[in-house]
Amino acid sequence: MKLKINALLSALCLCTFLSCKAQEVPQIDWDELQKTKPWTASEQWTPVPPKVTPGFFTSPPSDATILFDGTDLSNWHRPKYDYGVNMETVVAIIKAKTANPSHTPAEWDVKGGAMIVKPGGGAIETKQAFGDVQLHIEWVAPVDVGKKDQGYSNSGVFFMGLYEVQILNSYENETYANGQAGALYKQHPPLVNATRPPGEWQAYDIIFSAPKFKGNGDLEKPGYVTVLHNGVLIQNHVELKGPCIYIGEPSYTPHPAKMPLLLQDHSDKVRYRNIWIREL
Repeated sequence: MKLKINALLSALCLCTFLSCKAQEVPQIDWDELQKTKPWTASEQWTPVPPKVTPGFFTSPPSDATILFDGTDLSNWHRPKYDYGVNMETVVAIIKAKTANPSHTPAEWDVKGGAMIVKPGGGAIETKQAFGDVQLHIEWVAPVDVGKKDQGYSNSGVFFMGLYEVQILNSYENETYANGQAGALYKQHPPLVNATRPPGEWQAYDIIFSAPKFKGNGDLEKPGYVTVLHNGVLIQNHVELKGPCIYIGEPSYTPHPAKMPLLLQDHSDKVRYRNIWIREL
């Protein structure tokens, strides 16, 4: 009986946390931050991952949930809040999304069997929430002469809207190693650079193990990620330090066991196709 009471109290503590009133998401003063550029403190430029030549793609397994088959965005919508740039905004967004989920129709374009980021249209996320998953997603970094570094065909795959596998043209485009294609953004550079040239289709096959939290909100188990880029292992069951943020050090903050998958609008017309997912 004591164990049942303790379990009930733990569940009530978690319920109280998740139902707390959403706080206002703080505004980022980018003009002020340009003076000190705090994001550079977490940029790792060396060592540069060696380059390898990748293979090719696969078809969906029979038990996969098809998130995008090339026809429409019926499995997606645009969230009111997308992702946080630092831990303060991450915590506020989790609370806001949990207390009052809000979204509008996805505004990205669908053409030629691909969904295309609509710059300024905002991130899109799945209508379904997920925890532990296997994800297959194919993407193209468009050729964009004159762009470089993080400004060249940038997007991202955010598991639970928090944990990002970076998408970027990293074929012949210098940037910080933990921000190039295949990086767990600002946390783990890829083991190798398996990127194809911009304009060519590429694929990620990702195993995501979601973090687990105790009833009181303490971390029970961190998240882990394995990534194959064009069939090449680039992240080998690496441990997440917390949400992948742009500024500051990450840390874990409790959130629901399942949350939507999010694709980033970084103002570049990155294309996606053949997206499927398997719950593990």
